[in-house]
Amino acid sequence: MHIVDNARTDHVAATNPFDDRGPFLLSLFMTLVGYSVLVALPAINGAWVDQLGFTEVEVNRVASSDLLGFFIGAVMTSALIRSWSRQALTLLGITLAVIANGLCTQYIDYETTLILRFVAGLGAGFYTAVAVAGLGAHSRPREAFNWMLLAFAISQFLELQLIPHLSVNGIYIFFIATYVLTLPFVRLIPSRSQTAANQSSPPEALRPTRLAWIGIAAILIAYINIGAYWSNIELAAEEAGLNGDWAAQVIAWCVLLSFGGCFTATWVLKKFDYDRPLLFTLVLMVIAVGLLAVNFNAALFILSVAMFNFLWIFIDVYQMGGVSVADRSGSAAAFIPGAQGLGQTVGPFAASIMLELGWGFDGVFVLCAMASAGALLIYTLIYLKYRRPYTA
Repeated sequence: MHIVDNARTDHVAATNPFDDRGPFLLSLFMTLVGYSVLVALPAINGAWVDQLGFTEVEVNRVASSDLLGFFIGAVMTSALIRSWSRQALTLLGITLAVIANGLCTQYIDYETTLILRFVAGLGAGFYTAVAVAGLGAHSRPREAFNWMLLAFAISQFLELQLIPHLSVNGIYIFFIATYVLTLPFVRLIPSRSQTAANQSSPPEALRPTRLAWIGIAAILIAYINIGAYWSNIELAAEEAGLNGDWAAQVIAWCVLLSFGGCFTATWVLKKFDYDRPLLFTLVLMVIAVGLLAVNFNAALFILSVAMFNFLWIFIDVYQMGGVSVADRSGSAAAFIPGAQGLGQTVGPFAASIMLELGWGFDGVFVLCAMASAGALLIYTLIYLKYRRPYTA
């Protein structure tokens, strides 16, 4: 039986164009480019406040507009990806993102920026959904997403070192350059996708496919925490009396802990089942973000940011891998950027309302903890329903 399974896997790898080195590396690079705005949110938000004079409420709404566009672009791609060429969708995304970021260098008022960031997010959504769908179509999607998140951790650290030194226009030009760099390689994107029948299914894929869509809902809820926390952590540190430059450096260097989260998740996947490590990690995430609602000082700030960076990428490895294993057709994987974008839209927007109502950053961190607790509840119910007896 193992010989037959191995032969089948080898056959799939030989016939699946998404396993080829060129398309795989291009998908990895495209995910880094597409997610770059999400990575750079703390620095961009600070630049919008310091250089353009936006208020904290306006900053959260501009970020939400960008991420709403990201969500809509990803969902549209999921609907069109079977009938449209993936290359055409990628070129559409590049065009929208380049034009919108270019216009952002010329128009700096709040209302126009709000619209242009939506268009830029729309382009990023098209572009990123194609990339994530390509990784989801890989014969070993969990391994593909592990590589993506490892590369993401590296790019996140480098971006947070670079972007704080750029002007607002410099940030927009950086985004434009990364999209343009993709253009010569768009031809490498396979024009066809593998059908579910031709893809190998991991042996642990024993749960119903609908759990992939429940997993998408959990990703959305978990990303409300990520969006609200990541958009406001630097601003909250400054309001608490911490030095802004020092806080930015702490955030940038703590990103290195994402490497640990990725490698730890890979090791844990080999040693333990899927559910319990995810549940334990979400409990820790609730603590990491919620403790700042109780008190905010330098020590708790460092602890929270360190735990957040270690835990969120660990959680992502489990969530994205779980979705791709539960639904081998790849359609659910194509929704992942949409779920992430919507979650990160709701998070900053809800935070802006809370700040406008005078609830302060304490309320924002309570929101973050509640979102993580919501995802924890979903996975707890799944675990209780589908758990199997543990065998050593």
